[in-house]
Amino acid sequence: MRRRSLLLAALPAGLVTLAGCGDNKSGKGKTGTSPSPSASAPSAAPAPKIVEGPLPAITAGTRFGEKPTVAKGPGTPSKDLAVKTVIAGSGPTVAENDYIQAHYLGQIWDTAKIFDNSYDRRTPLVIQLAQGGIIDGWRYALPGRKVGSRVLMAVPPTWGYGSQGNSEAGIKGTDTLVFVVDIKNTFNSKSSAKGKIVPQNDAKLPKVGTNTDGSAPSIEVPKVKPPTGLVADYVIEGSGEAVAADSTVLVQYKGVLWDTGKEFDSTYGRGQLTSFSLQQVVKGWAQGLTGKKVGSRVLVVVPPKLGYGDNPPQGSGIKKDSTLVFSVDILAKM
Repeated sequence: MRRRSLLLAALPAGLVTLAGCGDNKSGKGKTGTSPSPSASAPSAAPAPKIVEGPLPAITAGTRFGEKPTVAKGPGTPSKDLAVKTVIAGSGPTVAENDYIQAHYLGQIWDTAKIFDNSYDRRTPLVIQLAQGGIIDGWRYALPGRKVGSRVLMAVPPTWGYGSQGNSEAGIKGTDTLVFVVDIKNTFNSKSSAKGKIVPQNDAKLPKVGTNTDGSAPSIEVPKVKPPTGLVADYVIEGSGEAVAADSTVLVQYKGVLWDTGKEFDSTYGRGQLTSFSLQQVVKGWAQGLTGKKVGSRVLVVVPPKLGYGDNPPQGSGIKKDSTLVFSVDILAKM
């Protein structure tokens, strides 16, 4: 099972979750545990002053994407948030509340003891730079940096784990934390699938728009009887890693009813991406997205037996035994 980073907090869930409430309340994904910097509650700390140092040296693994070796902190750390862009990228600029995809290493200033790193797991972290979802050091240090950048930071307790520390990671309440972060990608409410457009030639299936400007794609439902089985077809085929049955994914999606074409749920309408484990969603999503590539847009037609059947969520506008039609953009694996 993939280890869960301490950077991760609750994952927002949409209407397709088993709970089916559609109000974007949080629920945790089943992705295991491991030490790293997550926040369990919103911070009341004031915004930090950001300074250039002091910061320890990166002594090996100095290229973007390489696991770095970082020296002990030089003397007494700053009481402010020290941040330096070691390698300047040229990609999109990260903003607060974006999701970022990044490799990182975290260690303690005084001892250089590493308490977590994603390089050894060979899987970059995907996490939202939102209050209460990540330690404030990251939330304040990374916005304004560009994709492709390596950022070195020293985070005092005030913007880390506070006076309580983090016993699981061996972090005391007085420890300043040092991070190296390689920003690989950033995602926000305007993110879309990226890949090869796949012809939609079956007149008996809905046709999904192929726009990639971040706006909601159209979904045209034909005036025929819905299929009795699950449909999960590429609209845009990405080139990323295939999604596994137990993956947690970051998505944009839009859902409409087959009978009326009426929209009943959409991340585009909320202006907020959604992430969840495929073990937490309706069977149609779990089966339909498994094996699909990151970066893709997928048409998913969910028959009642793989959706909500005779027990749709209250207030959703979904009637009993409804066939559901979704456009799903798989932006990243978490």
